[in-house]
Amino acid sequence: MRVRFGRTFRLIIALAFLILIIPFLMFKLESVNDQPSPEHVRIDYPEDKKIDSVVETIRKPLSGSINVTLEPIMSNSLGNYEPKDLPTRTGPGEGGVPVKLSAKEEKEAQPTIQLYGFNMVVSDKISLDRRIKDTRPQECKNWIYPSVQYLPTASVILVFYDEGWGVLLRTVHSVINTSPPELLKEIVLVDDGSSDASLQEPLEKYIKRWNGLVKLYRTGKRVGLIEARTIGAQKSTGDVIIVLDAHCECVVNWLPPLLTRIALNRKALAVPIVDGLEWNTLEHTNIYGSTNYRGIWEWGFLYKETTVPEQESKKRKYSSEPYWSPTHAGGLLAIDRQWFFELGAYDPGIRVWGAEQYELSFKVWQCGGVVEWVPCSHVAHAYRGPRNHGSYVPGSSPYQTSINHLRLAHVWMDEYTEYYYRREPGIRRLNYGDISERKKLREKLQCKPFKWFMENIAYDVLEKFPPPSKNVVWGECKNLQHSVCLNDLGASFGQPIGVATCYGQAVWRLNEGGEIATTEHCYISDHDIVKKKFCLDHNGQWNPIGEWQWDNITSQIRSNKEHLCMETDGSKLRLAKCDAENKSQKWTWREIYY
Repeated sequence: MRVRFGRTFRLIIALAFLILIIPFLMFKLESVNDQPSPEHVRIDYPEDKKIDSVVETIRKPLSGSINVTLEPIMSNSLGNYEPKDLPTRTGPGEGGVPVKLSAKEEKEAQPTIQLYGFNMVVSDKISLDRRIKDTRPQECKNWIYPSVQYLPTASVILVFYDEGWGVLLRTVHSVINTSPPELLKEIVLVDDGSSDASLQEPLEKYIKRWNGLVKLYRTGKRVGLIEARTIGAQKSTGDVIIVLDAHCECVVNWLPPLLTRIALNRKALAVPIVDGLEWNTLEHTNIYGSTNYRGIWEWGFLYKETTVPEQESKKRKYSSEPYWSPTHAGGLLAIDRQWFFELGAYDPGIRVWGAEQYELSFKVWQCGGVVEWVPCSHVAHAYRGPRNHGSYVPGSSPYQTSINHLRLAHVWMDEYTEYYYRREPGIRRLNYGDISERKKLREKLQCKPFKWFMENIAYDVLEKFPPPSKNVVWGECKNLQHSVCLNDLGASFGQPIGVATCYGQAVWRLNEGGEIATTEHCYISDHDIVKKKFCLDHNGQWNPIGEWQWDNITSQIRSNKEHLCMETDGSKLRLAKCDAENKSQKWTWREIYY
């Protein structure tokens, strides 16, 4: 009995102790959870680990009981993703310097330029692992970003068609060498119908060294850049889709700043700053210097850039912080994979190339997201030189880009669509296909009107490019007496234009604002000549000189500046004293539809 009682007594004492100690332990646990997260791990990537396969990890869900901030923090020390003690690299092109060839090598390079648009003799001299220079703002090196367990993983999509071997593989090597392995889920290569023998079995063998990190898919036929990117997005498995062109090289620490924007807002479309790679020497240059620019457009959908407006700059404490942009150039971007498909991916009716950047930007903004340019993420892009290799996509139209823009406009731009027709009147009868499903998507997502977008986000488009006036006459402008037509004769800006036979003419337009123009080229008087003028002034603002008047009764084109009329002798164009009876001053307009 005593033994049994003693055991019982000890058990009661132990239970009482546990009852007393548990609240204390719970308090300590809560206090630990309330502490700031540990310092972000500094990450350095030794050269011998660059091509190891990625270890897949599951992102920790953000819990309200864990005090984790995803906002980057400016520090006085080196940022947590900045590589330390990178070994010095030497060799042709290292640091992004241009590679110079001998006269003999230049001659050997010409066929490669014609075939690929890049100097492949230069490319072959440069290591696939070269490190280009750091073009980021200096303060980018001090940002502390969320540690890897709180950032989404990335699938980098590279679409290629008969790309030069070295240029393509240097893109792959560069992405791997400059990305934290924990964040790079995969590189998805999409071959859009290449015929180049080196891109067949040799490429398949080459990428095996990465043990599945680099995946290759083939479309089997030419489908065009936009559809191929959508295929890549469908094949991807990362949290975030990152689209790069297949001729890029990444600046150090380019990836975490992009992923951070999407970790903060899954509806953000994050855009790196695009550096340049010169096609002939592969020299790396910082295109923008220290100035922040953002993407806009003019009413013919020619992509433009302008300095960031003051009201946007005021939102930032540091010049290296991201900022809003109405649109982007199109080739380089990061977006949450699920959000991309919620938005309907790219419109399948937008084919080959052109308009995709506007379509994605407009619907991101109108449907509740943001487009941000990220100054601390730099990626260098090679712009092609003169390439003769054909890139026709079967089934596409000669006017495919215009058709793409029409689909975009009719789905997303509401009443602003009319300004595109004024800028390009010849497109009005083009068949742009069925857009009913895209309109249903917009309705389902409850997206804002385009007017809201223009007034609140893209207001500098209206400042730089005021909506064009209605066209009074447009099309082919033919002289009644000599049966020749207005022709710019390939004139440079500031040079006189003239007349030529009426075949394959540009679409001329004379609007209510007194502007004579073709595309974004304007024409002004200078004493007795008519000369070509860029429609934009030195500030990049649309600045036509509205001096022209069409007289529908006399069929004359009058300059209200010189008080003279256009006339021709059949070979030259000049301005002369207006004479309503002079048939060499009489012109007819014939509308031209594509």
